Amino acid sequence: MELLIDKVSKKLKDKKAVDNISLELTPGVWGLLGANGAGKTTLMRMIAGIMQPTSGQVLYGGVPIQTLGERYRDVFGFLPQEFGFYPEFTVKDYLAYVAALKGLSERESRRRIRELLERVSLTDVYNKKIARLSGGMKRRVGIAQALLNEPALSVILRRDGVL
Repeated sequence: MELLIDKVSKKLKDKKAVDNISLELTPGVWGLLGANGAGKTTLMRMIAGIMQPTSGQVLYGGVPIQTLGERYRDVFGFLPQEFGFYPEFTVKDYLAYVAALKGLSERESRRRIRELLERVSLTDVYNKKIARLSGGMKRRVGIAQALLNEPALSVILRRDGVL
C-alpha cells in the first residue's frame, strides 16, 4: 500500500512550517533530508499522526491515518532525529521494551531483536547501556527499533542529511 501526503500544510503561529507538500511513498525505507528549519520534523509529526495538518491530509491505502489509528502504527516505522530512552536501558532492554509496546510476542521479540542487531552490526553491544554507545551506534539502535514490527513503511529523519 502507499502513503499519500496530499497537499499538506501546517501553520504555526505566524509562520508556515510546511507549505502544500504532496508525496507518494510506497513500501520500503525512506529518508527525509533537508536544511535546518525546512519543516522536516513538522512534516514527520503529521505523517506519524502526532500532529494534525492545518490543511491537506495524510492517507494510507486511501484512508486518512486518523481513521486507521492503531492499524496505521502497526505498518509505520519511524526514527526521529533524537529518540528517547532511559539511561539505565541496555540495548537488549530497550528493544524488548519497544517490541512489547508494538505488541510483539516475547518469542517474536527475541527473534526480531537478534535479526536486527545482526543487520545493524550491534550484536557485540547487546548488553551495553545505550547511554555508553557512540552516536552512530545509538542511531543504529534507533533504526532497529523502527524496524522491529516489520513495518510496511519506515521513515528515518535526519537534520544533517546523512543516512
